[in-house]
Amino acid sequence: MTIEILFVFLVSLAGGLAVGAGFVAFLVVLGVIPRLTQLTKTMRMVYLYEWAVVLGAIAGTFGSLQDLTFNFTGFLSIPIGLFAGTFVGMLAAGLTEALNVFPILAKRIRIEDRIVILIMAIVIGKVLGSLFQWVYFVG
Repeated sequence: MTIEILFVFLVSLAGGLAVGAGFVAFLVVLGVIPRLTQLTKTMRMVYLYEWAVVLGAIAGTFGSLQDLTFNFTGFLSIPIGLFAGTFVGMLAAGLTEALNVFPILAKRIRIEDRIVILIMAIVIGKVLGSLFQWVYFVG
């Protein structure tokens, strides 16, 4: 093994550990997973959420290092896409809830009494934007 390969290995390992530690610190400090379990009323399953995040990070790392290609049928792609979208949406919702973004935003723009409309506008915009991106760029 040459010194260059060893150096690349050590730098890659250090970079991966730094990113992984940052991701874990992000989730722990903000309390995203415990808050998400509170919102979904699944507090007894917090360990499953944590393991899902860990295994997902490992699978994502492995997938990014490989040249993987999956040939799914349309019927199998739909539930996979729905589960992935639900995960990202719930994680974003948990983060938003943990940071109290919507009440602060509603107070700043003086619509405290219409916060449900603000949330629905954001949700509908996100769904329509995702559908547009899927239909226009993917389909």
